[in-house]
Amino acid sequence: MNASRTIAPVTGAATRFLGGAGLLLRGFGMYVRSPKLMLLGVIPALITGALYVALFATLLYFVGDLAGWLTPFADDWSSPWRNLLRVAAGLAVVGVAGLVGVLTFTAVTLVIGDPFYEAISERVEDRLGGTPGAVDVPFWSSLRRSLADSLRLVALSALIGVPLFAAGFIPVVGQTVVPVIGALVGGWFLALELVGAPFYRRGMRLPDRRARLRADRPTALGFGVAVFLCFLIPLGAVLVMPAAVAGAALLARRSLGQPIEES
Repeated sequence: MNASRTIAPVTGAATRFLGGAGLLLRGFGMYVRSPKLMLLGVIPALITGALYVALFATLLYFVGDLAGWLTPFADDWSSPWRNLLRVAAGLAVVGVAGLVGVLTFTAVTLVIGDPFYEAISERVEDRLGGTPGAVDVPFWSSLRRSLADSLRLVALSALIGVPLFAAGFIPVVGQTVVPVIGALVGGWFLALELVGAPFYRRGMRLPDRRARLRADRPTALGFGVAVFLCFLIPLGAVLVMPAAVAGAALLARRSLGQPIEES
C-alpha cells in the first residue's frame, strides 16, 4: 500500500496517543523476556553516556572562557554587569548543550549500537511472525544510510530546539506552553529515529517512515513523548533505550498495518 494512502485509525486522538505510550510499556515487557539481549542492549547506551558525560564535563570546564568569547563587547563593562552577563551566557550555553544532548542521544547511541539494537528489533519482529518484505541490506550500507538519516534528524532537531530554548525565557509561556511543545517536537523526532531499523529491514528510508507515522501522528507522538520524558530522567536513556527499540518495532509494524500480537 502506498504510504500516502494509509488510512488513519478512527479512534480518538487522545486514545491513540495513550496507545502509543503503551507501546513503550509493551516494549519493556518483550525486552525483559530476552535476558541474553538485555546486557547487549545496555552496552551502546553506556558507551554513549560516558562520551556525553566527558563532553559535558569538558564544556563545564571551559564554559567561562566560552562565555567570554561570546561576549567580547562586555570587556570594558564594570565588573558586576560583565560578570552577570557572562554567567547568563554560560548558563545559556549549558542549557542549549543539554537540550541538544537529549535530542541527539538517540541518534548517536543508535549509530554506536546499530548491531545490538538491530538484534533486539529483529528478535521482537520474529516473535510477531517475522518481517514481511524483508530485504538483505549489507551492514556497511545500512550503517551509512542510518548515519545519513540520523544527521538529518539531528540538524532538524537542533534547528527547532534552539528557538524553543530561547522561547523558554518568555514569562509564563516559557514555563507552560514551551515545555509541552518541546516534548511534542522531541517525541516526534525520537519516534522517527527509533523506527529506523524496522523500516530499513523492509528497504524503506526516512521519507517512508515520515509518511507512515504522519498517517497516525497521535500514536507516534504518544510513543515518542513517553520515550522523551523517560530520557529526561537521570540515566533514563541508558535504561530505556533497549525497550524503546523494542517498542519502536511495534510502532513500525502498526504503522505498516502488520500484526503486533505474539502468535
